[in-house]
Amino acid sequence: MDIEQFIGGNAVAIAIAVFIIVCIFLGVRIVPQSEQHVVERFGKLRSVLGPGINFVVPFLDKVAHKISILERQLPNAMQDAITADNVLVKVETSVFYRIIEPEKTVYRIRDVDAAIATTVAGIVRSEIGKMELDQVQSNRSQLIGMVRELVAAMVDDWGIEVTRAEVLDVNLDEATRAAMLQQLNAERARRAQVTEAEGKKRAMELNADAELYAAQQEAKERRVLADAEAYATGVIAEAIRLHGLEAAQYQVALKQVEALTAVGQGAGKQTIIVPAQALEAFGDAFKMLKGRT
Repeated sequence: MDIEQFIGGNAVAIAIAVFIIVCIFLGVRIVPQSEQHVVERFGKLRSVLGPGINFVVPFLDKVAHKISILERQLPNAMQDAITADNVLVKVETSVFYRIIEPEKTVYRIRDVDAAIATTVAGIVRSEIGKMELDQVQSNRSQLIGMVRELVAAMVDDWGIEVTRAEVLDVNLDEATRAAMLQQLNAERARRAQVTEAEGKKRAMELNADAELYAAQQEAKERRVLADAEAYATGVIAEAIRLHGLEAAQYQVALKQVEALTAVGQGAGKQTIIVPAQALEAFGDAFKMLKGRT
């Protein structure tokens, strides 16, 4: 009876205490770091709660949506596209995104993943349709940059940030692959022929340079010999001018002696006929040499 009397006498106080506890329980919201909570009041957006402890009005406010703000990846998608030179290609894409404004995502779009996938497919088809096949293959980074920029602009109204949009692969049908392989082989053959022709041309240029160099060296040698001969002739002329006829006779005698010596050094047995003038030349040369010494 004591307990019943206590409760009966303090029923109002107990009810107030329970009400306060319930209000505290309903009014305090702890939001994890990886989430944001959208709060509604009477079905209308009231606020967005960030990570940590938050306070709401009990019985009036309620957490209508708990949105994860972690980065998400859409499943890899394949879509057909036609290039500017009418080649059918299959493009594989991958998209990463995260929600940065949950209130826009909740109230403006129903299926976020499907909307982003459709947007990416349309943008990829549109951009590839502006490029030829060779440009698609060689300018992959440029294509990825344009797709990422356009997708980010399209999904901005949905409170979404596209972190990565990748073109993973561009596949061709068998007929196009065979044609490209044939073209590649022809291009390789053409490059080989050009390389061979350039090699022959370079060899001919080097051979011509070598012949020109040899001719220049021979010309230099002849010039040196001519200069030496001119110098010797000048010395002889100066000697004749200073010493008169004796210097000329001395030079003639030396030339005759050198000629006879060269004939005598020939290979094999030889019969040498020495004219009387040769004997006189020897005598004159020895007399001149003796006179000079």
